[in-house]
Amino acid sequence: MSVGSRPPRRAAGPTFRVKLMLSYAGAVALSGALLLSVVWLFLLRYVPERVDPTSAGFVPGRGDLVRAFVPPALAAWGALIVVGLVGGWFLAGRMLAPLGRITRATRWAAAGSLSHRIGADGPHDEVRELADSFDAMLARIEAQVVEQRRFAANASHELRTPLAITRAMLDVAEADPDRDVDALIARLAHVNRRAIDLTEALLALSRAERGAFAPTLVDASLVVDEAAETLLPLAEARGVALHVTAAPATVVGSEPLLQQLVVNLVHNAVVHNEVDRGWVRIDVEPTAGGACLRIENSGPFVAAELLSGLLEPFRRAAERSRNGEREGAGLGLAIVAAIVRAHDGRLTLRSRDEGGLLVEVVLPAA
Repeated sequence: MSVGSRPPRRAAGPTFRVKLMLSYAGAVALSGALLLSVVWLFLLRYVPERVDPTSAGFVPGRGDLVRAFVPPALAAWGALIVVGLVGGWFLAGRMLAPLGRITRATRWAAAGSLSHRIGADGPHDEVRELADSFDAMLARIEAQVVEQRRFAANASHELRTPLAITRAMLDVAEADPDRDVDALIARLAHVNRRAIDLTEALLALSRAERGAFAPTLVDASLVVDEAAETLLPLAEARGVALHVTAAPATVVGSEPLLQQLVVNLVHNAVVHNEVDRGWVRIDVEPTAGGACLRIENSGPFVAAELLSGLLEPFRRAAERSRNGEREGAGLGLAIVAAIVRAHDGRLTLRSRDEGGLLVEVVLPAA
């Protein structure tokens, strides 16, 4: 097929409305035919063909009754068919009107207008349920598209920043005859590490949002112990005490993703803490439906209205204790939220009155 040519049209056939109309008319015609058959089988067939005259006068026979009954019966049957056709046409149109609105909405969506809604009213029948489900699907798709566009814009900005810094460093070094090569290499290595960390965080977020993993049985307590052991040197370097209480609790999910979840939460709790006198408590306990993970830490106070924003990509806390640590990408809690969603779990953030956060993750056992 040549470029710009239209695909061949399919042969036009009767519309669904015409099919419904013919179905209604056929049902009416069949009902009339059955009624006439019942009259013939159970009434007229038992009337004698000829009846002898009696003193009572003329008595009609079967032939007389047939000649008197069949013409008006056929006329009534034809009228029923006409009524079935006309009534079926209007009734089918009324029944298919919501489907027409759904069709127009799908065309709007195919054209890129995801904000259009059907807004069906009337009784809660199958068509209303279909329209409401379609509206809900459009709302979810629109929200995901908006989120993906914002994420792409933020990601491109975040990735452009280290590249711009690298270029500026190279331009300055090229123009400076007395440049310090060792210092330049160290600064470039720092910027390069940040770009690598950001890229790995973006890949981790993408994997978590896809939720493409083979579920296995995972002991949440072992995951927490391994994460705490991994981050213990960082906590000791910042003077933050780690307190782990992990009871065996089995959940179903991806062990690497759950490991990423716990590491991100504990790392976030250690970094956003008080230097030299902070603490982090990590508790794991089994529940009736799986396991509950709680991570509580000291640190600066976080207003309650800011908690929901912390789960969005590239959102960083207003106060961050760096103490020599390079600035994060703002994807840690966003990755955590995506992993929790992929495991059909529940994530809750609470602000502590004394400062710091309480994070609770509930993961199902199946």
